[in-house]
Amino acid sequence: MDAVQKHRSMYKGTTPPWKETYRKRCVERLKNSRSRLLEKFRQMGDDSGGSKPSLLVHEVMEEEWSALQSSNHSLPSLWTGNGITDVFTAQQEYDELSAFEEIQQELIAQELLILEEYNNSLRYEEQYINSVLEGMEVSGQIICPVCHANNLTVTSHFTSCPCGLYVNTIGRNVTAEVLQNLLEERVTEHMEECVHNPSFSMAFNTDGSPNLMISCKVCDYLSVVL
Repeated sequence: MDAVQKHRSMYKGTTPPWKETYRKRCVERLKNSRSRLLEKFRQMGDDSGGSKPSLLVHEVMEEEWSALQSSNHSLPSLWTGNGITDVFTAQQEYDELSAFEEIQQELIAQELLILEEYNNSLRYEEQYINSVLEGMEVSGQIICPVCHANNLTVTSHFTSCPCGLYVNTIGRNVTAEVLQNLLEERVTEHMEECVHNPSFSMAFNTDGSPNLMISCKVCDYLSVVL
């Protein structure tokens, strides 16, 4: 009896004992590979055409199976060079097939969720930047990123808003155009690593001077805007 037949006879008719460990490791690896996934997505651009069911799922499953197999030598080395297709071909009569398919579908759903959140974040960024530009064109003002209701007052001495935002800018050569660029740069920088919407707030230095900050509770991003 070869290794694959022995493996089948041991677990036929049962839930594979490796299933839950493998599933958790695949999900965790996919989440930790968010930047890699988004980079693949950005590289594809408008050429994706929906032709591929996933961008990273096959790689994640292959990497985690190899890692699991290296620590548990009773598991067969199912990937032989052509990705997950080899697994399904080798296991098509085996109980493990349904486990692989179930995990693959869960990962594809997770991947689509990440990409949907990223697209929503892109729309948020576009809407915010458009609102900033519209405000600049109409009144020479920037919409306050904290309250999203009032226009900022930007002078050579301070930047303020009726909502309570106030930053001393004496000697810093801050203009409306400079502030607009700073806001756009920070929003874009955050989106390189996270798909969730950031928020703006006031914070104070150790000397008591105020700053305009951008932060994200999901990824712990924090940066000074002004």
